[in-house]
This record gives sequence, structure tokens and C-alpha cells, in this order.
Amino acid sequence: MKRLILLFLFLGTLTLHAQQAYVTEKDLPYYSNLTDKKDAYQNSQCRLDLYYPKGVKNYSTIIWFHGGGITGGSKEIPKALMDKGYAVIGVGYRLSPKVKAPVYIEDAAAAIAWAFQHISEYGGNPDLIFVSGHSAGGYLGMMVTLDKKYLSKYNIDANSIAGLIPFSGQAITHFTIRQERGIKETQPQIDEYAPLYFVRSDAPPMLLITGDREMELFGRYEENAYLFRMMKLVGHKRTRIYELQGFDHGGMAEPAFPLLLKEVAALTKEVKAARKI
Repeated sequence: MKRLILLFLFLGTLTLHAQQAYVTEKDLPYYSNLTDKKDAYQNSQCRLDLYYPKGVKNYSTIIWFHGGGITGGSKEIPKALMDKGYAVIGVGYRLSPKVKAPVYIEDAAAAIAWAFQHISEYGGNPDLIFVSGHSAGGYLGMMVTLDKKYLSKYNIDANSIAGLIPFSGQAITHFTIRQERGIKETQPQIDEYAPLYFVRSDAPPMLLITGDREMELFGRYEENAYLFRMMKLVGHKRTRIYELQGFDHGGMAEPAFPLLLKEVAALTKEVKAARKI
């Protein structure tokens, strides 16, 4: 009987989400009017798409950074995140070699700041902003969340992020940044462009998701495992790691989406209960 009740509740939730109307706002600029209007590349790339439930209040928002090695890709709203009761922000950002570090990290921070500053205008709650992305996108989210200086520029505490859930993000200095400096992809480096450099006990909850360690890009699982270990050693109690065995770097995203949604649901419930939202 208990299982039947849970099944009906689950089906009811799916029906509710399926009936909910959603709105998509495209190509919203996330830099303020201080943006250099003469910079055509910045003005074309530094835009976001906002997908949100119409007529709903206090919903959670997932900020999604696309992958592509910081040299390719474009903003996207993953289908796996649609119709789930959440807003999704797909972020475009400038790419190497047209720009070099830390420009694209600063773009990621500006997009996250936009969400904190504006999501309430669309019905969302700034206490419920989650950061995710695949590969290079995961790396950008990790950098902005762990190195607090990027969001402090906007008077935003990175600890206000409700949760960080990167997909196969690079924990050491990104290989594209190393290439910009003439360093080989197989030469690891940890400096101010490495999430590992900024491990700290007070960071938001983190769920690190990677593909199979034997199938991942270079040592991506091991990098995340080391980040997980160091976060524990500095006293962070809410870092977890999940290895999707049997999936390579590109293929791990699809099975990772349900884990992202489960994490967002659990943390949303927790935050709402704690703040009586």
C-alpha cells in the first residue's frame, strides 16, 4: 500500500510539472550598462537564455554552463532539466583564443551575479540558485563558487549559492589555460586558476559527478577525487563524489542529470525548511 501511495504521489508530481506553463526569454545580456558597447564579441557572447515556470513563486534556479573546452560550444537549456518545476539559465561566455583567462571565468561570475540580482523579478528565489555545467562548464562553476573574489566584485558571497553540482569539471588548472601558457595537456598544474587551490570548509554543498575513471578525459575522475579528499581534510562536511561507471566524458552527462535534479530537490527542501520559505 505504501509503495502505491508513493507511486501515485510521484505520478501526480510529474503530471503537475507537465501541465505547468513555461516561458523562455532569449539572449538577455548579463553585464550591466557599463559593458563596452564597442566590443562586438563580448556583446554577442555574454548573453543568457532564461527558462522558467510561469506564474510560480519561490522556485529554484539551475545555472547551466555548456562544455567545449573553453574553445567551443554555445549556451543551451538541457532538455533533461526542462518541465521539472525549476528555472534553467543557459549561459554563453567568451572563448579562447579570442580571450584568455580569467575573462571567461569573469563572464561566468557575471552571469551568476545576474541570477542573484534578477531572478526574483521572474518569480524565482535568490536563496535557491544552483550552479552546474558539463566539462569546461563544470570548471567555470567550480572556480566562481570556490574562489570568492569573482562574485565579491558584485557584493555577492559565493556561499549564497545553494549547491554546486559540476559534471566532469576540471579540478586542476584547466588544460586550455595551460595551453594558453604553452604548457602541455599532460602537465598538471595547480595555481590561481585551479578549483583545488581554493578548497575551504565554508563552501556551499558540492556534489562532484564524473564518468568512469578508466574512460574519462585524462585524469578527470582522479582530479575530482582529490578535490573531494581535500575538501574533507579542510573540514568541509558536504562534499560528495559520484562516479558513473561505464560512461565516458561525453556520455556521462545524460545519466548525471537525474542526480543533479535529485540534489536540487533535496537542497531546495532543506533551504525552504530552514528559512521558512
